[in-house]
Amino acid sequence: MKFGAPLWFWAFLALPLIFFLYVRLAVLRQRALDRFAETKLMRRLLPEESFSFRPLKAILFMIAYAFLVVSLARPQFGVHAEQMERKGVDVIVALDISNSMLAEDVIPNRIRRAKFEIERMIDLLSGDRIGLVVFAGESFVQTPMTLDYGAAKLFLDAVSTDWISSQGTNLAGAIEMARKSYPSKTGAGKVLIIISDGEEQTGDGKAAAQAAAKEGIAIYTIGVGSEKGVPIPVSKSTNSVEYKKDASGQIVMTKLNPKILEEIAHFGGGSYFAAGVDLNLSDIYKEIAKMEKTSFGEGKQIRYKEQYQLFLLIALLMFLGEFLLPDYIQTKKVWRGRFA
Repeated sequence: MKFGAPLWFWAFLALPLIFFLYVRLAVLRQRALDRFAETKLMRRLLPEESFSFRPLKAILFMIAYAFLVVSLARPQFGVHAEQMERKGVDVIVALDISNSMLAEDVIPNRIRRAKFEIERMIDLLSGDRIGLVVFAGESFVQTPMTLDYGAAKLFLDAVSTDWISSQGTNLAGAIEMARKSYPSKTGAGKVLIIISDGEEQTGDGKAAAQAAAKEGIAIYTIGVGSEKGVPIPVSKSTNSVEYKKDASGQIVMTKLNPKILEEIAHFGGGSYFAAGVDLNLSDIYKEIAKMEKTSFGEGKQIRYKEQYQLFLLIALLMFLGEFLLPDYIQTKKVWRGRFA
């Protein structure tokens, strides 16, 4: 069994409050009667109760409430297969894994924050295929195009800056590698998202972007990091941090180079997003969601059957029973005389 809207289970936290209110109302009712008249007189004024249904009514109400919450959470069990056409957008994320992405001007650092935001974007995808290319001085495909979002996140989590020894930021190579990774060379619905700080540029990124745009690939670039220089940590210990140094022993500073990223986005028919130190991919996903979808062919989709109706029916019957049930059974009084 699974649930389509599990957040409704938070409503169970109201059950103790409902129980407390029932007990509180019962106490207040008894106190009001005690203030009105003595117990002996109240027995004469009010009909005698041989059995009280009030506790049972409270139990019925709470059970009905519980079944109502479960029905709102949309329980689903039992499956059926549907033959349907799959449509979506082919999205490839090209992630810069050069050493400069270890800079900590973005918390906790550039690459870890980028991986976190990519994972969040994957969670937003619905029917779109996702692929991952990693690059520095060289490029390679980390995740081929897939609809398996769980597998994509596992491959993403394993990414490290140690994988490529050839340093630099070869954006042209990343674009070319992404072009080869799309299942079709032409057609709409293809997006390339490049996440980089744009430092130590190698290759002709503008020419590569133009070639990609001719194949219908829209390129979005995201500039990560501060435009103020920050050092690159290479090792850490408990009490100290070592930073990358050049041949003369000076600490190497890295900063965002937005110009080349803006140019690539322009020639690639997309947009440049200046994330700076506040990376967030939700805005890009909003643009992707508006794009023309491409067909991935037909396939079977397994769907769970909605079963909330049964729980809702039980809840309604319980509420009806609580409403119709009297508060108590009245004892029939026998006439004992005028002064009895």
